[in-house]
Amino acid sequence: MHNVISSTEIKAHFGKYLEEALSSPVHISKTNRTVAVLISESEYERLTKLEDAHLAQMAEEASLQGYASKEMVAHLLQRLTKNEA
Repeated sequence: MHNVISSTEIKAHFGKYLEEALSSPVHISKTNRTVAVLISESEYERLTKLEDAHLAQMAEEASLQGYASKEMVAHLLQRLTKNEA
């Protein structure tokens, strides 16, 4: 099970949980419901790259199956890589 901290606790000890998020995600709850997750910058970057790779793969599959032209896929992937910069 993951670490779930109340929003009140986060407010009171933000620095502590910010430091904890460097090594593992900190799940934040409000009214007994998880509403957010605090993660490190490196984890955010890793997840962003993973998502981009997945979207690129889906675009390539769409092209191969005839749902999108190779030009359209190339254009969308170019826009995606520009947004990363």
